[in-house]
Amino acid sequence: MTSDHRTGPPHLGSERETLRAFLDYHRATLAMKCEGLTDEELRQRSMPPSTLSLLGLVRHMAEVERTWFRRVFEDNDVPLVWSDEMDFQAAYDAGSSTREEAFAAWEAEVAAARRIEWAADSLDLVGFQPRWGEEVSLRMVMVHVLLEYGRHNGHADFLREGVDGAVGA
Repeated sequence: MTSDHRTGPPHLGSERETLRAFLDYHRATLAMKCEGLTDEELRQRSMPPSTLSLLGLVRHMAEVERTWFRRVFEDNDVPLVWSDEMDFQAAYDAGSSTREEAFAAWEAEVAAARRIEWAADSLDLVGFQPRWGEEVSLRMVMVHVLLEYGRHNGHADFLREGVDGAVGA
C-alpha cells in the first residue's frame, strides 16, 4: 500500500456530517487496500473453497451502494450491476474481472449514492427497500452501508496481507 491519503472523520459534527465522513473514510479504506496491486493480485482468493478476493469486495460494495441508495431511493427495479437475477453472490466472482471494470462500477455507484444523500433534505428521507418490502430512512441506509464497509474492510485487511504481506491502516 502507498501512503494513507484518507481524511479522518470529524471529532465534532452533526449526525449527518459524521455519517457522511465515516462512510467516505471507509470507502477510501477499501480503495487504499487495493492500491498498487495488479489485476491478478486483486483477484487472488483468500483460501479454498472461498472465492473472496479484493476485487470481489470492490464489486460487492458496488452492489451494496446500488442496492441501498439507487434501488431504495430512485428505482426499486434497477438491476444489480453483475446479476439480472438478484444474485448478490455473483459480484464475488471476480475471476475475469479487472481493476478498471470493478472500480468504474464501484465509483459510479458511490457517486450516485453521494448525489442521493446530498440531495436529501434530511436523514429522515424515506425510501422503499424492495428486498424487505418495507420503508427505510436514509439514516438507516447510511448506517447499514457503513457497517457493510466496516465488515468488508476487515476482510480486505486479511486479503491484502495474504497478497503481499502489507498490513496497517
